[in-house]
Amino acid sequence: MNQTSGAWARDTDEFALASIEKAVCTTINCPRIANAPATLECKLTQIVQLPGDANFAVFGEVIGVHMRDDCIVDGAFDVTTFHPLARMGYRDYTVVREIFSLSRPDD
Repeated sequence: MNQTSGAWARDTDEFALASIEKAVCTTINCPRIANAPATLECKLTQIVQLPGDANFAVFGEVIGVHMRDDCIVDGAFDVTTFHPLARMGYRDYTVVREIFSLSRPDD
């Protein structure tokens, strides 16, 4: 993730740059990360320019989902099977090792 965040030239193959294996998507003409716990195939719906020279919000519609079988526990995707990174702000990250659920007041 960090290796591909550089200001690389448009024609840079970030998969090769980060030594990540590619896989073929099924609904869009774009590669995805092979063996990732989960990947989403998205269709661009809107780009909104925000204040600042190079600030944009990009929105898309998920039209394809890939999940590794070993990440499915009791029929649900379980992030504790692979411990993903979570961004905290600044240059800080953490590792997700446990989860908990909260019921809404009207549940």
